[in-house]
Amino acid sequence: MADDVDPFPDLLPEPVAATLAGLVPGSPGSAPRPERAPLVAVTGVTGYVGGRLVPELLAAGYRVRAVARHPDRLRGRSWFADVETAVADAGEAAQIRAALDGVDIAYYLIHSLGTGHTFEARDRHTALVFAQAAREAGVRRIVYLGGLHPHGEELSPHLASRTEVGEILLASGVPTTVLRAAVILGSGSASFEMMRYLTERLPAMTVPRWVENRIQPISIRDVLRYLVGSAAMPPDVSRGFDIGGPDVLTYREMMQRYAAIAGLPRRLIVGVGVLTPRLSSLWVTLVTPVPAGLARPLVESLVHEVICKEHDIARFVPDPPGGLIGFDRAVRLALRRVQDADVTTRWSSASVVGAPSDPLPSDPGWAGGSLYVDERRVTVEASPAALWRVIEAVGGERGWYSWALAWQVRGLLDRVVGGPGLRRGRRVQGQLLVDDAVDFWRVEEVAPGRLLRLRAEMRLPGLAWLELRVEPGPDDQHTVFAQRALFHPHGLAGQLYWWAVYPFHGVVFGGMQRGIARAAATVERARTDR
Repeated sequence: MADDVDPFPDLLPEPVAATLAGLVPGSPGSAPRPERAPLVAVTGVTGYVGGRLVPELLAAGYRVRAVARHPDRLRGRSWFADVETAVADAGEAAQIRAALDGVDIAYYLIHSLGTGHTFEARDRHTALVFAQAAREAGVRRIVYLGGLHPHGEELSPHLASRTEVGEILLASGVPTTVLRAAVILGSGSASFEMMRYLTERLPAMTVPRWVENRIQPISIRDVLRYLVGSAAMPPDVSRGFDIGGPDVLTYREMMQRYAAIAGLPRRLIVGVGVLTPRLSSLWVTLVTPVPAGLARPLVESLVHEVICKEHDIARFVPDPPGGLIGFDRAVRLALRRVQDADVTTRWSSASVVGAPSDPLPSDPGWAGGSLYVDERRVTVEASPAALWRVIEAVGGERGWYSWALAWQVRGLLDRVVGGPGLRRGRRVQGQLLVDDAVDFWRVEEVAPGRLLRLRAEMRLPGLAWLELRVEPGPDDQHTVFAQRALFHPHGLAGQLYWWAVYPFHGVVFGGMQRGIARAAATVERARTDR
């Protein structure tokens, strides 16, 4: 940022419930809490919005049930001990019905953005399943976050699907609040990251015509406030609401204002009319960490002019005393979060659909097929703490401590075939939680000081894992570093893939082991010198 002074000292990191006086159970001026606070179910808790909504609902005085396919992966979250958990796949009627049993308010934050050509059918199916389950369970209200869209135009597939989901939930027979938002501004959001990287990396750019379309962005803080406040809507209210911040800007204006706030020179932006949404999304993929499968629906949505046609939401969730957060303030707050490494969730928080989620094949109870293992062990001249410090920092800006070009080429190939590649980076550099994305891996297990297990989410003809372990050494000055790569091939293609890459293991995995060992020894020497 241009300076270190917070230009908005009044924007405190308090829960949004603090500005919902008299509306939610935990806010100032509310009626006395009932013996049992309303029970709220939240789906999509591993996603960007869902992961931030849960602590806000807890602060607002609600009981929360987190619904996920693998709730155990939430255990690293600060709020995990304060919520109930329910195991449910969004497409399985019986599981969703059980997860909604006894629930008063249900948040539907599921969508298939970036999951391939069948996302519309998947969205339709899960919405129908959820709507029926909520009605049968006696849920009093459904709250859904959809997309802001123009009326009377042919919508992009993404916006059309989000609109259809809202209509399905409104027709469920359960009072429903549909919140329609455009670009969400917040540290880690896909829309914000796309704008940030385009602006920071390209001092001059040619852009498609959609950069002149008007957009009404909204800060993630205001989105969360509307979501929390919607839980208290009267039972006779069942409708959609447009939600947006106080500023209406073109995408060109957003990039120029971002540059000014970030202390960058004014950008040279030249519009051209030949870039289709498909070409634009490929261009975004090359410049930003956002993969093509996610960039394309985001770009297609920007082809439309998305501004609020009404502000009826204020009748039920009044504007905060200081007003809604404007573009400049939202960007400054997001940048401060990034700078302070205080990004609680990112667009990559949700697991990639189709990526492996099965237990490690070597675990007890697993059986079936071939399992290839590349296992290496080395004694390191460092304490366990020094070795773990290096292991916990792998990936992202720090890299993988071996042949960097090989990793970069593998990441590029993965992006070409629709995988996440290496550009997802990490949520924060110095801390790992279960289910965090780390480049094209996802954290499957963390035992601080002992074990890091990563599950591959790159496109592969099989399932792959990488384990990094810290084990006791022969004395206090030495530690054993154990590294294990596992691959469970799918069919002949998987077998061929393993033997094709096997000759490079010594360079890639062997080099990684040696690089981590050297880095740990350096950390130990620096600690000893101090």
